[in-house]
Amino acid sequence: MLIGRKMGMTRIFKETGEAIPISIIKASPLFVLGKRTKEKDGYNAYILGFGKKKEARVKKPLLGLCKKAGVEPVEVVREFRTDDLSGYEVGNEISVSILKEGEMVEVTGWSKGRGFQGVVKRWGFKGGPGSHGSHFHRTPGSVGAGTYPGRVLKGKKLPGRMGNERITIKNMKVIKIDEENGLVGLKGGVPGANDGLLLLRKRENKG
Repeated sequence: MLIGRKMGMTRIFKETGEAIPISIIKASPLFVLGKRTKEKDGYNAYILGFGKKKEARVKKPLLGLCKKAGVEPVEVVREFRTDDLSGYEVGNEISVSILKEGEMVEVTGWSKGRGFQGVVKRWGFKGGPGSHGSHFHRTPGSVGAGTYPGRVLKGKKLPGRMGNERITIKNMKVIKIDEENGLVGLKGGVPGANDGLLLLRKRENKG
């Protein structure tokens, strides 16, 4: 479990000359701010704080949580549910070294927002003829019958807001770990724009 920000993409080369595209994620500093317990809260979870922020810009409830844990004010706070709370204590710093090169992780991010878009861009509709004389170019066309059911069915693909959605990509391979600088390199692209927030989890082995 890590919180990080997307720094951008680059590539590295194997000895065979093969180029591997990798996403660089800054995942430090990361601290344990608290714990949720099943006895008190109904579930087990770690409260993690990522990044640094000026004390004057942090709201008092979060500032109190940081001071109680004995860490500097953080920028982002997230909870990670877990079955075992014995791994870390409040105030501990979590290093990127908990990941190993070659293992798989799942990455959660928020895709780039595209604003209000039509059906051609949003859903890949073909559209109508582009030449002069046609009155049907990029419009949705018919959306439903007037007699029965006499309404537009839910789920119809129509114009609307596109992007800015929470996306999770599973089975992303860890290519590089830079513990000194707190960087993680994952094979392939991750959701969102540069400097976007990302959540990383180790892949759970079931069965």
